[in-house]
Amino acid sequence: MAEVRGGVVRGVVMGGTARPSDRASIRRTNLGLVLRLLRDTGPRSRAQIAADTGLPRPTVTNLVAELVELRLVREGNSQREGAVGRPGVSVEIDGRAVCGLGVEINADYVSAVAQSLGGERVFERRIPLDVPAAGPDAVLDATAELIRAADAAVTAADARLVGAALGAPGNVDIGTGHVVYAPNIGWRGVAALAELRRRLGRDAPALHLENDAKLAAIAEYVIASAADIHDLISLTGETGVGGGIISGGRLLRGARGFAGEIGHMQLAPGGRLCNCGRRGCWETLVGLGALLRHAADPDDPVHDASLDVASRLDDLRRRAEAGDARTLGALDRLADDLSLGIALLVDVLNPRAVVLGGYFPVFADHVLDRVREGVARRVMAPDSGGCEILPSTLGLEAPARGGAQLALDAVYEDPSGTAAGGLRRGARPS
Repeated sequence: MAEVRGGVVRGVVMGGTARPSDRASIRRTNLGLVLRLLRDTGPRSRAQIAADTGLPRPTVTNLVAELVELRLVREGNSQREGAVGRPGVSVEIDGRAVCGLGVEINADYVSAVAQSLGGERVFERRIPLDVPAAGPDAVLDATAELIRAADAAVTAADARLVGAALGAPGNVDIGTGHVVYAPNIGWRGVAALAELRRRLGRDAPALHLENDAKLAAIAEYVIASAADIHDLISLTGETGVGGGIISGGRLLRGARGFAGEIGHMQLAPGGRLCNCGRRGCWETLVGLGALLRHAADPDDPVHDASLDVASRLDDLRRRAEAGDARTLGALDRLADDLSLGIALLVDVLNPRAVVLGGYFPVFADHVLDRVREGVARRVMAPDSGGCEILPSTLGLEAPARGGAQLALDAVYEDPSGTAAGGLRRGARPS
């Protein structure tokens, strides 16, 4: 997948430097080194791989042969490396044999995307669900069924599911697998991963928990880095508003992993009551609920959480395109309130870009210019500090896409273990 080149995932997802202690671990490390090189730089001949990694050519030949056997790389076109001699055969990422799964629990739905190492979409599904009303048990039942369906689709595609990353809103503890506090879905202290493992039993893939906005930032950075953007803020506009912050190509977590709760900046003290218990949080101004409240009466179908959120957004967009005054007024208000919060973030973090994700890009034609003008007017630095305001091309899908990419990270850390089945059933990533 071309979007993955340029060190995209390396700083955001990859773990620490491996410390080989024996012959087997050295080989695992070298297999990962070759695979990451091909991911980050594109096809290479064996001679180029040897030159880039510093490994002996016979070693590279053996490593490539093993990666080909694991169906992680394949031979491509011939490449001439000099003026004379036979051209070398390039080696490139294959990855059709392994898939990662990203799953998102949102206030309005549960969704999943399975993606191969080469970037091909193997499975995608979104189930409308009133998550706060359903409660954790019913939601985790639906999530487990979604994982089973994705696993079946991956198996039918002659591939293996190497892991799944679950994205949940609010504060999550990635070490224990708990959703600590997610006010927009009413969860507190939910052992999400343990409950999913119990439901899936021996068939559970390796599971990982992450904040949904951070997963969205990973997915957005895969795209943005191709344009040489390595400092960005990804905004998830849904029932809640979250932020994923990429600084110097690395995901900013903060001291205890809670960085990015930007939706609860109090921008209108004394304003509307937020689900977190405070008043005037930013998401009470720009969350999906705020837009719907200003654009339509409570009995309007766009408020019906049993309907797919994408169809409700399409309905609202059509009203805007038809010139409906109430809808256009709500979008103008949204743009003004967005620019207020974005300007504060730009003043503090000076990102190269702010990516508007979630539901925001659905209305980009109506709000983007007004947001940019408002940010430029409010930011202290000239020219908005060099920051671009960009609409996401992933929209509601970004957290699940980021989860799939995070799950695939295990393959780059241990190609032989994951591709051969070392993490497939019931195992936990280190």
